[in-house]
Amino acid sequence: MFKWILTLVLAIFLLGLVTPHLARFIRFGQLPGDMAFRWRGRAYTFPFASTLIFSALLWLLSRLL
Repeated sequence: MFKWILTLVLAIFLLGLVTPHLARFIRFGQLPGDMAFRWRGRAYTFPFASTLIFSALLWLLSRLL
């Protein structure tokens, strides 16, 4: 049980470090179907299309492995 929790925490930590750098190359949140707006000087993005595409890719990858 402890190994799974440690693995999960480590994976979330690594994803948190890598995601901002990958977002520049993948254009995460800038696909058609993603919503972005500014309110009171802050930018909010809702990457609906990006989330669906990445979920489908991860599902296909898991089915192949």
